Amino acid sequence: MRPGQAPILAPILVAVFIVAVWQGVVWATGVAHFILPGPVRVAQSLWENRLLIGTNAGRTFANIGIGLTLGAALGVLTAINLALSPMARLLMRPFLVFAQAIPVFALAPVLTLWLGFGPASKIVMVVLVIYFPIASTFFDALMRLPPAMADLARNMQARPLRELIWLRLPHALPALGSGLRLGAVYAPFGAVIGEWVGASNGLGHMMLMANGRAQTDLMFAALVVLAAFTVVLFFAADLAAGWLARRFG
Repeated sequence: MRPGQAPILAPILVAVFIVAVWQGVVWATGVAHFILPGPVRVAQSLWENRLLIGTNAGRTFANIGIGLTLGAALGVLTAINLALSPMARLLMRPFLVFAQAIPVFALAPVLTLWLGFGPASKIVMVVLVIYFPIASTFFDALMRLPPAMADLARNMQARPLRELIWLRLPHALPALGSGLRLGAVYAPFGAVIGEWVGASNGLGHMMLMANGRAQTDLMFAALVVLAAFTVVLFFAADLAAGWLARRFG
């Protein structure tokens, strides 16, 4: 395998291995298909229900995309504000810790009650799930400026804003990339949990309905689509993080 081929072939080989083990377990145990359908049955259900899955997937992916964008922007702005203002750190950090201590998933029924069964409650769920990891990782990196850079800024009498723009932000971009990758993994969870609690469409709602009707193959098909989208979203965030590091680092 060439070095440039590893990032592409490795996920494919892992997926093939998982499918092979999955099929082997089904063959070896003879488990009923309504408990654990095999990959062939799931693929058949995915093809037969492609329009239904595609429609619901579009709604879920839109909520994830909007929530991820808003959550990332809010997390970055919060981290910058905390890095610039000691007063903001004094007032906001205890609030952030307290807000994170509350199980976010427990807020899903409340959000559905307040915002309804539409996309707003799902988008807010995604924002809540990814906001703290992005804000926390980026803020920590902004405050961990290497001593040599800190001495340079102090000797040049750089103002806090100029120090942030020219030293702290470029140094913290790799951490922001890590936060974005975490957000890309967590965001689908928030959207699906919101759809489980209350929705009339989306992959989470479809999985819930399929489970109630013992359509396990359809539920697995929706799960496969969601997992594939999460992997694509992760690599997209990885590419975005690499571009930011090259462009501004």
